[in-house]
Amino acid sequence: MDKLLPTTLVGSYAMPEWLIDRARLAGRFPPRVRARELWRPAAEFLDEAQDDATIVAIHMQERAGIDIVTDGEMRRESYSNRFATALEGVDLDNPGTALDRSGHPNPVPRITGKIRRKHAVQVRDVEFLRRHTDRKIKITVPGPFTMTQQAQNDFYESEEELALDYAAAVNDEIRDLFAAGADIVQIDEPYLQARPDKARAYGPAAIDRALRNVDGVTALHLCFGYAAIIHGDRPHGYDYLGELAGTRVDQISVETAQPNLDPAELRPLRNKYIMVGTIDLNDPAVETPETVAARIRRAMTEVPAEKIIVAPDCGFKYVSRDIAYAKMEAMVAGAALVRDTL
Repeated sequence: MDKLLPTTLVGSYAMPEWLIDRARLAGRFPPRVRARELWRPAAEFLDEAQDDATIVAIHMQERAGIDIVTDGEMRRESYSNRFATALEGVDLDNPGTALDRSGHPNPVPRITGKIRRKHAVQVRDVEFLRRHTDRKIKITVPGPFTMTQQAQNDFYESEEELALDYAAAVNDEIRDLFAAGADIVQIDEPYLQARPDKARAYGPAAIDRALRNVDGVTALHLCFGYAAIIHGDRPHGYDYLGELAGTRVDQISVETAQPNLDPAELRPLRNKYIMVGTIDLNDPAVETPETVAARIRRAMTEVPAEKIIVAPDCGFKYVSRDIAYAKMEAMVAGAALVRDTL
């Protein structure tokens, strides 16, 4: 990073009501198959509407002062389903079922053949983002371990074999995304935290396969699940985190605000860049810049300041637009407070 304590989003930004039915989106578990019924525009106008919403998301990030801009994931019903349902080997007409991280069944892609990427899925997204901002840009793709957990496997002999083929597909996509102009590509792997035993068994191998021969800055996100969806008692620590220290990934996104994470959990990752979650999306109250600054300084007890990237916890897509923008402004101001003292 060429700026101390740069700011970014995890990936998503608040989706406008004119684009998607926010109540229906928040009232169900994140879609793992396509969910056209959530979009408000008619099919013939949807691409244009998603482009317009992306321009708004870019503008709001720039206006708030965000350093590394995303497209807000405005073209997705969830972080994973758009890519996962574009692959060969998936029966889209007859979905399967798998337990979500909350323990509830959810329709998921049903694997009936070898997973392969048929074509680039998000290259246009990167090209569009690159055309509309001169700031550094980041794009996100679902990770191979998480997609394995979000599928019904009716073809492969083992989950590890499935994960490695997902990883090969992700690897093809990542290389195309860098070629299209991405500065950072992030793989989203929330299920590393949700299923730590399986993650220890084959998570690092799948991650490193996804990043093989990749020339560019890579990131990995893992979390405790959307605060808008996963209610009740939530973990205050990660069962799987330090294991990522030996992987190829450059940056790791960690939720620290909502769980009030003990900064000692970050210690094994000191050689990585850490995206420190400083905005609590379980609380609608907007943080003060001083609160954000305190969360950054807490992380600095274990991670050098030059290794910290300031971010929110995950789930901005479910937050109302006014609160999301105010929280983003507070995050930028809090980072500036700390930066000015260093």
